[in-house]
Amino acid sequence: MKKFINNPKNFVNEMIEGILFAHPEKLKCINNDLRCLVRADKIKKGKVGIMTGGGSGHLPLFLGYVGNNLIDGAAVGGVFQSPSAEQMYQVTKEIDQGSGVLYLYGNYTGDIINFDMASEMADMDGIKTMQVLGNDDCASSIKGEENKRRGVAGLVFAFKTAGAYAEEGASLGEVARVAQKTVDNTRTMGVALSPCIIPEVGHSTFEIGDDEMEIGMGIHGEPGINRGKLMTADDTVVVMLDHIFRDYEYKTGDEAAVIINGLGATPLEELYIIYRKVHLTLQDKGIKVHRIYIGEFATSMEMAGMSISLLKLDDELKRLIDTPCDSPFYKQV
Repeated sequence: MKKFINNPKNFVNEMIEGILFAHPEKLKCINNDLRCLVRADKIKKGKVGIMTGGGSGHLPLFLGYVGNNLIDGAAVGGVFQSPSAEQMYQVTKEIDQGSGVLYLYGNYTGDIINFDMASEMADMDGIKTMQVLGNDDCASSIKGEENKRRGVAGLVFAFKTAGAYAEEGASLGEVARVAQKTVDNTRTMGVALSPCIIPEVGHSTFEIGDDEMEIGMGIHGEPGINRGKLMTADDTVVVMLDHIFRDYEYKTGDEAAVIINGLGATPLEELYIIYRKVHLTLQDKGIKVHRIYIGEFATSMEMAGMSISLLKLDDELKRLIDTPCDSPFYKQV
């Protein structure tokens, strides 16, 4: 294991301390708990709060999207581990402005259990909560069983639309509706070329051959749908987009937002080669790209690989996607 770390047990806390030192005007912790993070600026009274949560090891997910016109707080767990229900509850209390709190997070069992418990604690305090789960990874379950799918990089689209709508003053039910609509219209496919190392474990999470790739692998190393020989960038995109288009119908004239997401160890140069083929494919299908985001949005430590996320837009989602926003890791003007 070769990493710039100190004691592996302190990996998450020291990482968060560094982020707080770098962005004190945007992010702060509460109750002296580095794992409970909220916006440093003042949240408007009466605004619906939005919080997320999940394991570390995925930066910028989750805490990197706490900011203006995005989400208001995040509870952070250990690497690939859920934060506690108590931490989720503390963030809920901090960001509630009297109109309730939306829990917007990925579809993982540990997170669901703890958010359910946090919701019960909030209810006893008179804080209304609703939940929307990201499940954009179309490799993780068959069509018709979307409720079994994992949430990956496409969750960022929901942070964007729900966050913008909440800032406009929409009700909790309306913010949840927009978040769910965004999730329902988002599909993601990923591919991995190498494993990653969890600091406290000290060795690779799985093995993959130097000449192999795995289509559909999850951001924790969950099995994909096909492991085979390394393909060219163009051939890889063809396979991934074919899965997306078989799962969700696009027609000529549709508009989409696109995320080309690096998993932690893939250079930007390669991500732009990927986008080149994505762009040409969408162009051939008559699909207009309204917004394109290329970079790291949901990583898996130093895993080599990438994912492609498509959000089908209508007028409402397009307006919300276009809203300016600002957080430590994500800014749109």
